Amino acid sequence: MKSMEEMLKAAQEAAERIQEQMSEAQGKLDAIEVEGAAGGGLVKVRATAKGRILGVSIDDSLIVPADKQMLEDLIAAAFNDARAKADTASNEEMGKATQGMPLPPGFKMPF
Repeated sequence: MKSMEEMLKAAQEAAERIQEQMSEAQGKLDAIEVEGAAGGGLVKVRATAKGRILGVSIDDSLIVPADKQMLEDLIAAAFNDARAKADTASNEEMGKATQGMPLPPGFKMPF
């Protein structure tokens, strides 16, 4: 039977490995790129899986002063689409990192 000290050391080592894997996964999230779109692709937003916005693309046909409100709404919709895709990519990547870890159901990692 292992001593308490050996069990604590093993737990500490496991925690360090998990922390390392989580840091690695977090680093990957900023390298994963997603694109959100609205208005049938007239407005596009590129973002990382961490939610950092990389760029916005607006079709020239939308640059009409009378359509300002519609353009603003489409940009907001494209941001939301990119955010949803970023969340999905983030959850998939973090799922890979935590696969096999004995975490309780529904447990969310603090990011």
